[in-house]
Amino acid sequence: MEIIRRDQVPALAMPGVTSHQLLWPENSPSARVTITRVVVDPGGVNVRHRHAASEQTWVALRGAGILLLANDETVPFSAGDIARFAEGDVHGFQNTGNEPFEYIAVTAPPIDFRNAYGSPKAAR
Repeated sequence: MEIIRRDQVPALAMPGVTSHQLLWPENSPSARVTITRVVVDPGGVNVRHRHAASEQTWVALRGAGILLLANDETVPFSAGDIARFAEGDVHGFQNTGNEPFEYIAVTAPPIDFRNAYGSPKAAR
């Protein structure tokens, strides 16, 4: 069994997006998943990207906006919705609402997202 304490959860940030690394290679020996809580500020964008060797599932917890998919396709996505992206699927998100958008991302196999966000800042 393993417990990860709040002070072991770093936050990675870029303008408009903060990613809380709940379970990732630096705080867990898990070889199966990375779990992240992502907050996208109003007007914020998690740009289109893909994961070549991992699938990812997003569970929207609060707020609303649009998924940014391949070929400039967009799809509404809001609290209560779930999206699964297979390996290589292009995906991103734009918060078009007036409140922060929050989702949980489960990624398998694990990914270290440090390169996408830069250095971790103190967890909030």
